[in-house]
Amino acid sequence: METLNFTIQINATPEKVWNSLWDVENYKIWTNPFCNGSYYKTDNFTEGSKIHLLTPSGEGMYSVLETVKENAFLAFKHLGDIKNFEEMPIVGESGTWTGAMETYALNEIENGTELIVNVDTLESYVGFMKKTFPLALNELKRISEN
Repeated sequence: METLNFTIQINATPEKVWNSLWDVENYKIWTNPFCNGSYYKTDNFTEGSKIHLLTPSGEGMYSVLETVKENAFLAFKHLGDIKNFEEMPIVGESGTWTGAMETYALNEIENGTELIVNVDTLESYVGFMKKTFPLALNELKRISEN
């Protein structure tokens, strides 16, 4: 697994960027470059809660919100895959997202917020993520700055 790093400066407060990242409707917009119609489901957007990151066809991954510091930092720990809206049993680490981390750090800067994203990525997805994450972050920037 490879850890990819992405950074973007956004002319908006950390509070506005946080809302643009995690508000359910905003999330659907900025994650659209990954898969049209992406969304998440959770009973509670708080530390320790489970979250499902899904496509409209019911594929995706389930994770735990490992760290939630509102307007400052969020860390997902990916637990496993979802197929047909069902969590798949974990059968080992090889070739799955199990244990992968994805973090979002929001740092206040002079003209707004610097967002730093680190994402553990399976080798077969590195090219896709390097191409798609910047597109998604530019969409996030657009939403945050409006």
